[in-house]
Amino acid sequence: MPSRLFALSFVMLCALLAGCGGQDDPQAALEAAVQQLQDNLEAKQNSAVLDQLHPQFSAQQQFDREWAQRTMLLLFMRHKNIKVLALSKSSQIDPTYREKGHTEAQVALAGAEGLIPDSARHYSVRMEWWLEGDEWKLARLSWE
Repeated sequence: MPSRLFALSFVMLCALLAGCGGQDDPQAALEAAVQQLQDNLEAKQNSAVLDQLHPQFSAQQQFDREWAQRTMLLLFMRHKNIKVLALSKSSQIDPTYREKGHTEAQVALAGAEGLIPDSARHYSVRMEWWLEGDEWKLARLSWE
């Protein structure tokens, strides 16, 4: 369970690492959503992360929003400090379905009780975002 929790947090943080932007530019808005996800994870803002998840959120094609909530709670309780490092990242709007965006990232997720991390893992993360009104919501998440 700790590795699943760590993986979820890592993946979600990766999703946030794409940048920032405004409503008029869907690409910039997608990158801003990715960055906000990272910020919310590092700040341990469980409810803010859940607000960014689409109602039909699915991780690894088997886990739902409830699983995400439980996993984050466990991760946040286990680690005083959480850090997500994006080793590489790329976000883009789907050319066929402009209401979908995709983010791929290589991330390192570290957790610590103090200043020195006591756990760290590397993940390849893929995220699918769906545009709901003027907000990008994380709908699909997978990692290796």
